[in-house]
Amino acid sequence: MKLPRFLAVLLAFLTAYAWAGAQREEALSSSVQSTMQRSISDGAQPRLIFASAAEGDAWLAEMSERLEKRIPDEFTRRRLLVAVHYEATRAGLDPQLVLGLIHVESRFNRYALSPVGARGLMQVMPFWQRLIGSTDQSLFDIHTNLRYGCTILRHYLDIEKGDLFRALGRYNGSLGRAEYPNLVYDAWKSNYDWQPGAVNKVAQR
Repeated sequence: MKLPRFLAVLLAFLTAYAWAGAQREEALSSSVQSTMQRSISDGAQPRLIFASAAEGDAWLAEMSERLEKRIPDEFTRRRLLVAVHYEATRAGLDPQLVLGLIHVESRFNRYALSPVGARGLMQVMPFWQRLIGSTDQSLFDIHTNLRYGCTILRHYLDIEKGDLFRALGRYNGSLGRAEYPNLVYDAWKSNYDWQPGAVNKVAQR
């Protein structure tokens, strides 16, 4: 039976954002809050951080090719990738993991808004602005969203002593459940896995 148009649209919307981030607000110690605030307020300009310029160019070209279907404009695509690599690296995260998380959370839509209010590429909940940043900052801004998202995921990894499965569960608000961590891991390894010096073509889904 064919669904009425409005129900079909609603179902598609809910499916698209079924995994949208829903981090839960928790009290932060003064030292943790201060550390996260410093991270958010750092105004350094994004740049690629590689052992050599050639390696950075190879990564950027490879990832740009993989994202072409999702982000047709090359300038926008490369600008985003540089920002992802910089923010992930400065937070001690694998940039390819962060790409996998964005793939699941927003499908690279910088204006994504979930039913629970999570915003932007990494689907950051607005309460984080009050805790570690400023309500004047837009979570739909690419660099701001990436900085918040990477800082938050690093915080969860620290809480979970490096356990990525549990950290991803906290990020999604589904701690202890396997579905979301498995989705992010699969998106990471299936679409964005990369090793320096290796021929590493992965077909994008």
